[in-house]
Amino acid sequence: MQQMTAPELAAWLADPARARPLLLDVRENWEFETCKIEGSTQIVMHTIPARIEELDEDAEIVCICHHGARSMQVAAFLERNGFTRVTNLSGGIHAWALQVDPGMPKY
Repeated sequence: MQQMTAPELAAWLADPARARPLLLDVRENWEFETCKIEGSTQIVMHTIPARIEELDEDAEIVCICHHGARSMQVAAFLERNGFTRVTNLSGGIHAWALQVDPGMPKY
């Protein structure tokens, strides 16, 4: 599975020549309400198996959680189920807040 840092994701999102990935945030509702990357889609981790058909197997997907562990598990699950363009945000939303958006609330 591919890993990506917060600054790498920020560069991707800022590049108009690159198609925007699906930012799949797998955190709980209260976490998502606390802070999120603009344009993220939330599907709570434990609901992914039941909602996998909502995801496009051909889409670029970047999985996001608080520190990167839950999202890594989701990315691995997606890969086992035929998704080939999945990346995990290393360090999660916490790394994004520290390295890209210092004004973002941290928890």
